[in-house]
Amino acid sequence: MADDKGDTRRVIDEIRRSSIHKIKVAATDIDGVLRGKYLHREKFLVAADSGLGLCNVVFGWDSSDACYDNSRYTGWHTGYPDALVKLDLATYRKIPWETRLPFFLGDFEGHNGEPLPLCPRQLLKKVIATAQEAGFRPKCGMEFEWFNFKETPQSLAEKGYLSPEPLTPGMFGYSILRTGLHASYFSDLIDQLEDFRIPLEGFHTETGPGVLEAALLFSDALEAADRATLFKTAVKEIAYRHGIMASFMAKWNVTLPGCSGHLHLSLWNELGDKNLFYNNTSPEKMNPLLKSFLAGQMLCLPEILPFFAPNVNSYKRLVEGFWAPTRATWGLDNRTTAFRVIMGTEKSTRIEVRASGADVNPYLAIAAAIASGLYGLKKGLELSDKPVMGSAYREERGVPLSHNLLEATMRLSQSKIAREFFGDEFVDHFVATRLWEWRQFQDSVTNWELKRYFEII
Repeated sequence: MADDKGDTRRVIDEIRRSSIHKIKVAATDIDGVLRGKYLHREKFLVAADSGLGLCNVVFGWDSSDACYDNSRYTGWHTGYPDALVKLDLATYRKIPWETRLPFFLGDFEGHNGEPLPLCPRQLLKKVIATAQEAGFRPKCGMEFEWFNFKETPQSLAEKGYLSPEPLTPGMFGYSILRTGLHASYFSDLIDQLEDFRIPLEGFHTETGPGVLEAALLFSDALEAADRATLFKTAVKEIAYRHGIMASFMAKWNVTLPGCSGHLHLSLWNELGDKNLFYNNTSPEKMNPLLKSFLAGQMLCLPEILPFFAPNVNSYKRLVEGFWAPTRATWGLDNRTTAFRVIMGTEKSTRIEVRASGADVNPYLAIAAAIASGLYGLKKGLELSDKPVMGSAYREERGVPLSHNLLEATMRLSQSKIAREFFGDEFVDHFVATRLWEWRQFQDSVTNWELKRYFEII
């Protein structure tokens, strides 16, 4: 990993001396989808110094490449010029399933080299810088659940995306038996992700047909977001090579649990060797810093929910009885609340954000989780709510979370706190993209509607 100029030079020298003639580069759009290209080695060496251009339609279209008609940043009115991507040589990796092809992530910049306000990775870097100015070093780890299917993109398209065949039948959480059934796939996931610098802390089957869960080893916040973003694409690519489709959709089946993208977060000192959430005088009790940080997250969650639930489908997961929160609540080691406080050792004491689904953009989710906690510290908020004991579904405590993307997006658009965190330009653009997403849903005729109204009405 290139942490200084010397390491950067070594990366460039390694690429220059290698026999490899192509390099893969990518950056994320607003949905967290990696957008990139292959570069010839000579082109890469130029781009490593001066950056490269990607059409700024990357921030002007949705996940299906349909162009927004409500974006001020870009559109037909701008002619879709290039946006500058500056490669981050510290993200250097080699892709094990592509003959160890060199890979780099990049950040979008403005014309004068300033961070592009719409770039999710730049937004997270801005939030991390705010934390560092206050003397904090955020550390994070994400965990994902996802379903696996005996399908290819072609076979599923031919089915009209109906009735995909799960990799395995039945409900088998923590199953040792099921992991043996497709051992080569599971082994490739663990080994190749490790080789790609995405180490897994844990990996197991979850309850549901063909569903898996992986916890990524925690690290500094930016590295954690890089790992999480690359993890989703890497899993899909490894799955392809086994004739499998992996889906991080928040809720693909109404009768099954949804797919979470839980976020584990703690604040450390500037050196990164002391967890400031840990109470060394009384390990079983929460210290004032943790309480105030959590109070900020509790206050802000209803206003910034689209950062954790960004899609129409996200809200199908946030329902009672399916391991996801419905209100802004917290508890001690309680998996029914929005925030699960884990009072462990100095290394493991942390807050788990449980509102986020597997469909999140990790950069935005982590930025929102950190920024809202910092707001609590800045304002000296006190944690007035008591922890939920037992089921949070049975207690009418905490602000109810929005029931759909439109409601959540309107809350976000009116949030002074969100604008303070992320700036008007980003919030206005993100709100526009979520309203576009809602419109596409509203204009669609679903299979549910056909079954309900086609004959009877």
